[in-house]
Amino acid sequence: MNTAVLAKPSTQVQPAARLRSATGEAPWVRRLIIALGLGFMTLFLFVPLVTVFYEALKKGWDVYLAAIVEPDALSAIKLTLIAAGISVPLNLAFGVAAAWAIAKFEFRGKNLLLTLIDLPFSVSPVIAGLIYVLVFGLQGWFGHWLQDHDMKVIFAVPGIVLATVFVTFPFIARELIPLMQAQGIEQEEAARVLGAGGWQIFWRVTLPNVKWALLYGVILCNARAMGEFGAVSVVSGHIRGQTNTMPLHIEIVYNEYQFAAAFAVASLLALLALVTLVLKYVVEQRVKHQKRGAGDRAE
Repeated sequence: MNTAVLAKPSTQVQPAARLRSATGEAPWVRRLIIALGLGFMTLFLFVPLVTVFYEALKKGWDVYLAAIVEPDALSAIKLTLIAAGISVPLNLAFGVAAAWAIAKFEFRGKNLLLTLIDLPFSVSPVIAGLIYVLVFGLQGWFGHWLQDHDMKVIFAVPGIVLATVFVTFPFIARELIPLMQAQGIEQEEAARVLGAGGWQIFWRVTLPNVKWALLYGVILCNARAMGEFGAVSVVSGHIRGQTNTMPLHIEIVYNEYQFAAAFAVASLLALLALVTLVLKYVVEQRVKHQKRGAGDRAE
């Protein structure tokens, strides 16, 4: 009896020991992998980032500030903020509605809706811009109608907003759908049984449970909206002071050999990227904790 009791722990420890021996690497292998990872990050992340700020400030603060407050640069910054300020709230409304419908309800066309949400991930942004040109351009389907009514979409702010909305609308929905599906519908059903209405359930039950994932999706959506180049480049027409966003303005002044001005505006996008990374990390930790809690409740 005692022999059996003493032998039992050894049989339990043995598989764990085999697992460690199967997955453990020599110290030099771990150091090599870490060194390669740090070298890759240094070469492709830190060096370009430092270069942007170095080139932007190389000629002094006066030149840096002059490049930012230059009229065309201010127009590009303003247009970028307008495009992001319109597209992010629209994607927020769509993403929450689509995620709520897909995760909480069964209906015809559910798989089609999921496919449409993923469409911007599979279509090149340049192709998306060309589609808008074919639809709303002067020779497009609605071109003559728009011209007759003195309305302009392509080579104007509406086209830039439409292109930005298209390339960014999956971010919020795709962040919310897995979390809502993991959480299930038990809490909503309990609230319904207690007499809560649809809006009460959404505001007091569903939304508080996904607030961190929602914020995470908004951060990514905003970063993509402000940094989008391909689709916006096609529909903008590159009209200086009117339809150039920050990425387009950077390309134009760089091609004109105004390197200090190009890097000065690029530094603003780099600062946005750094802020986004910090917020992304903070919110990501909250989302992981929230998803872990949802998984535990599901079990």
